[in-house]
Amino acid sequence: MRLLFALPVVLLVPLLALAGNEADQQAKSLFDADWQWRMQNQPEYATTVGDYRYNAFLTDTTLAASRAAIAWQRKMLEQARLFERDKLAPQTALSLTLFIYEKEQLLRAASFAPFMTEPLSNQQGIHVNFAQTVAQMPFATETDYRNYLGRLDALPAHIAGLTEQLREGMRTGWVAPKATVRNVPATLKLLRETAVSGALGQPFRQIPATIDKPVRDALAASGPATLRTKVMPALRELEEFMRTEYLPAARDTIAASASPGGQDYYAFLAAQYTGGELTPLEIHKLGLAEVARIEALMPPAIRRTGFKGSFAEFAAFASTDARLFASSPDVLLTRYRRLMVRAGDALPRLFSSVPAQELLVKPASAFGAADMGAAWYEAGTADRPAAFVVNTSRLDTHPLWEMETLTLHEALPGHHMQVARARELGDLPAFRRLGWNAAFGEGWAMYAETLGPELGFFKDPFSAFGHLNAELFRAVRMVVDTGIHAQGWTRQQALDYMAAHTANAASDNELEVDRYIAWPGQALGYKVGQLKIRALRDKAKAALGERFDVRRFHGAVLDNGPLPLPILEQQVDQWLAAALLKKPAVAIN
Repeated sequence: MRLLFALPVVLLVPLLALAGNEADQQAKSLFDADWQWRMQNQPEYATTVGDYRYNAFLTDTTLAASRAAIAWQRKMLEQARLFERDKLAPQTALSLTLFIYEKEQLLRAASFAPFMTEPLSNQQGIHVNFAQTVAQMPFATETDYRNYLGRLDALPAHIAGLTEQLREGMRTGWVAPKATVRNVPATLKLLRETAVSGALGQPFRQIPATIDKPVRDALAASGPATLRTKVMPALRELEEFMRTEYLPAARDTIAASASPGGQDYYAFLAAQYTGGELTPLEIHKLGLAEVARIEALMPPAIRRTGFKGSFAEFAAFASTDARLFASSPDVLLTRYRRLMVRAGDALPRLFSSVPAQELLVKPASAFGAADMGAAWYEAGTADRPAAFVVNTSRLDTHPLWEMETLTLHEALPGHHMQVARARELGDLPAFRRLGWNAAFGEGWAMYAETLGPELGFFKDPFSAFGHLNAELFRAVRMVVDTGIHAQGWTRQQALDYMAAHTANAASDNELEVDRYIAWPGQALGYKVGQLKIRALRDKAKAALGERFDVRRFHGAVLDNGPLPLPILEQQVDQWLAAALLKKPAVAIN
């Protein structure tokens, strides 16, 4: 089953005639109507955020659905532009600004290509995402299982739509680089061959005893049968199409600027992922400057470990010496759990409000783990805890000295602090509470790494080096991403630059470079966002002097949900102006 609903137009009266309260309610109705449309038309995303009403469905991936979605976004933008901000409450006016910003971004993207240009890559696509969606579905009742069977029934049509999108890309010149899709057929094959025995079939192997036995028996039989008769043939067809038709048509070039959209397309992506204040060339120069700044800090950091030698020599030692790696997955997970407890205990020093949602540390699924990073964050829902997911495969590529920085970034006070806090802001519309902005989210998580010393971290010299290497790595990203997509770098040039300027394992650098090729611009937001948040903190501290309270500053950054960086700066400036107007407390003797 696929969905493509068209909700009725919600604004039926002339907005200019509305009083303030009426306009506020109309704006909120618009936001809600758009959110409901998104839940219905992107049911996998609905599952991710904990809305299970559409768990029996998959997104309609046909070209007709893409055109209908663009028409919807255009209608929403037209309606939003009818409002007068001065008639809205401050938070509703901010919501309207964000709503318009997001619609403009979506329509700008559609102006380059009105379809999914690269729905499959080594980074994302059904071969990666579908198992993740299944892992986020509830499996407690018969209805939950019937929903899953409905979703499996919908998979062949969903895959057919993806093929239609890919063929349109072949027809119009919007094809992926060979480097980003070369491994897709093999991953599809693995998913197909393990459909019954792996992640897709797991729910049918663990049917809870609370479901009546006759129903359990029926589900245990129909689940694998559906996987064999519907899912596996559809995956085989997509695999063969990718191998025999798409891969030969994929381009040998790797730059986004080599697509039909040219340099303008990459400039748009860079702006989208960083907030739009810097050009690719400016980002490249900023990256080079940050690399030089951080590299100057490396020699004394290395000396503190007791190692005598160059950065290159230390990098080789730090990425190979067995003493610097966990001996088993259990050892790795236990250390991460202890680090997360330490971070959580120290949070009140820097934050007035700490999210109540539970955060687990759990191992990553074995499927696809070899091609994934060291750790990542999974947002929770009302009935599913958030998780700090640790990749326990390839232990020899995940050194212990990176663990403190990863904990601060992915868990506390990084992604979990930001995401869980946003979801607690019940007065905000859903698209703000549950939304995402790359430069804000990744920038916050990287800024959170720099809070390590204030939280009692990085006392170990190897962990201090790891923190510095992580920051250097993100600066290198800016150079490499813009180098590939705006300056004609080859894949080997990118690998050589990363090898020369980070202590990462060679295999990790390969994964990273391929990620930048497949996902142009995304890696730019980390450092740009971190630098912006740090600059705003420095500005506030300089202005307020002894009255500066870092907890209040963090609240000013986080308590509006994720914001594009220019809008974040406006909001923090408003907070700072209000703070400056407050008279300092007078001590009474």
